[in-house]
Amino acid sequence: MALPTWISRPSPRTVRILAVAVLVTQALISVTGVTVRVTGSGLGCPTWPQCFPGSMVPMPHAEVAALHQAIEFGNRLLTGVIGFIALACFLAAWRCRPHRTRLVGLALIMPLGVIAQAVIGGMTVLVDLAWWSVSVHFMASAILIWLAALLVKATTEGDRAPLGIVTRPMRRLLAVLVAVTAAVLVVGTLVTAAGPHAGDPATPRLGLPVEGLVQVHGVLVMAYVLMLAVFGVWLRSARPTKALIKAYTAACAMVLVQGAIGSVQYYLGVPEVLVVLHVAAATCVIITTAALWLESRNRGPLPHPEVAEPQESVAV
Repeated sequence: MALPTWISRPSPRTVRILAVAVLVTQALISVTGVTVRVTGSGLGCPTWPQCFPGSMVPMPHAEVAALHQAIEFGNRLLTGVIGFIALACFLAAWRCRPHRTRLVGLALIMPLGVIAQAVIGGMTVLVDLAWWSVSVHFMASAILIWLAALLVKATTEGDRAPLGIVTRPMRRLLAVLVAVTAAVLVVGTLVTAAGPHAGDPATPRLGLPVEGLVQVHGVLVMAYVLMLAVFGVWLRSARPTKALIKAYTAACAMVLVQGAIGSVQYYLGVPEVLVVLHVAAATCVIITTAALWLESRNRGPLPHPEVAEPQESVAV
């Protein structure tokens, strides 16, 4: 029986839908991960890859609440869903025509990244949620979200060497902006490591003052906002595309939302709901920053699907 066309010869639109699904689920796993942490469910499944010794699924246990088991196990199940979607996206990119090496390479990173994240997550459990392991776990997710944004963009653009839409100084400023974004995320994980939400009540915290880390985090956010403002001034004298203006507007909006949530969260004593919203907004900042970076350059139009040449008829 012949396979459906969308499986045997997927269209660029199919690949794009799957790429967007990869991006959404990669962002979602960060949100569910922080939910595990703020609810103290990090050791709801105290072993890995099994949930309990001899059992892959939760089981009644006097020392581990059923709710904590459900939250942690649900997060693990979501990893499997992400892996399935990532693998489907890779296979679709590989079978899509014309064959595009860059698209396939970005798609391949996704299932490999899910495997790496699962291993890091297992390591985090095995070291009893040590603060540094949780930080590495989140930063790995941040990298995968960034790469997933690149994958989504690759489904709509060509394969030429990138040609800058804005001036070279503006591109350099964006490179610094990306570096500052990474620094904001790293320091944010340190704030979390020193804060009250460890993922488990018995987990030791990072021995640095939260107030000082928050100040460093805030300075980096202000640097991000300042560079966005400078970029916006320069953008007025450039010839930006509508997509670049849209990406810039989204980046400005998200960093303001993120800053507001972070400030309220700090002054209210880091309530659990706002921590989850803060991480959700952080994933959006990663995506909008990636979009701003991507829309500042042009790789040409999307290649057209190959058209099979008609076979010549042979007179008999």
